[in-house]
Amino acid sequence: MSERGNSAAAELGAAAAELGDAVVDRLAALTAGLRAQGSRVGIGELLNAHRALAAVDCASREDARLALRAVLCSDHADLERFDRAFVAVFGEGAIVPSEDPLASLGGIEREALPHAGIPGSGPRTEVPEDPVGVPAAWSDVELLHHKDFAQYTDAEMALARELIARLARRGPTRFSRRTRPVRRRSHTPDVRRVVRASMRTGGEPIDRHWRGPSRRPRPLVLVCDVSGSMTPYSRMLLQYVHASVAARRRVEAFAFGTRLTRITNELSGRDHDRALERAATAVTDFAGGTRIGAALAELNRVHGRRVGRGAVIVILSDGWDRGDPEVLEIEMARLRRSAHRLVWLNPLAAHPEFEPLTRGMRAAVPHTDELLAGNSLASLEQLAVILEEI
Repeated sequence: MSERGNSAAAELGAAAAELGDAVVDRLAALTAGLRAQGSRVGIGELLNAHRALAAVDCASREDARLALRAVLCSDHADLERFDRAFVAVFGEGAIVPSEDPLASLGGIEREALPHAGIPGSGPRTEVPEDPVGVPAAWSDVELLHHKDFAQYTDAEMALARELIARLARRGPTRFSRRTRPVRRRSHTPDVRRVVRASMRTGGEPIDRHWRGPSRRPRPLVLVCDVSGSMTPYSRMLLQYVHASVAARRRVEAFAFGTRLTRITNELSGRDHDRALERAATAVTDFAGGTRIGAALAELNRVHGRRVGRGAVIVILSDGWDRGDPEVLEIEMARLRRSAHRLVWLNPLAAHPEFEPLTRGMRAAVPHTDELLAGNSLASLEQLAVILEEI
């Protein structure tokens, strides 16, 4: 044990001798109850609690309560936690025999088990002869990483929102015509900085400076299928689309079922719920049929200039199409010629035995650069890696 730990133990022993074992046990239970509710209470706060009780009249329940609250509460949220823990340990105000110096504090109604270790604050347990190792910790995030979006609960959707926002910040970039100062030598000298630095050396260009290429965001186009077959996945995928629009520049968002709808303006803004509500109002064919070829034809002809050339286009759809597959093949070929890369996210591709046998997927796959599964956070992370490498 360190010198600091020995000192704390000595102080705790001295306080216990002064106040009595019963008071020490109750204060340990009080601090354990605060920790169980999320308050930052440790050995230092426990020692301060002993000192506070020694400095006030313990016969007054209110004086003792105020003294303990002053040393155990560090922020506004701790006040309510302290009140609950105080009532749980000392009761609502029951009176104990008068010979007890803390008679007005009442008796213990229930025991609050500590989550963190304070010497002597918890029950002793015998160590088995052959101890079995158990995981030290677990994470909700890790459990959701590979879980299918269709099996998410509302609470899990809210928990995954921040993770999706982090993935949406990662996007494609390209080299810009503008250059920037660099430390290492390149092919382009920074003449202005060289001349400016030479002013300090009598006009002699002693220090050399260089400029190198810079990168800027590459246009990204997200086309999300909101038809009936995509209902289990469209809500989570629209969360990713909204996070991409809110986090990065030069992102265009579209939704389609039987027709194409541009929802970039509706998804702008940081408020997730309001953005999805505006998008749901703008899209009139939610949970309906699917005509992928007609939607891509409108994207090519009506929004072609807005999309531009050299963009990365991501289509999020299961490929179930009621339209003409020849139209889909023609529009996919046209879209591929104008795009830098064309990526297709199909939630059905997560199945080990998946094969693109539907009419829509057979027409689209020859013109697709990447075919990924869009059914989990792991698949969205895979998409983010591909976008960064483009």
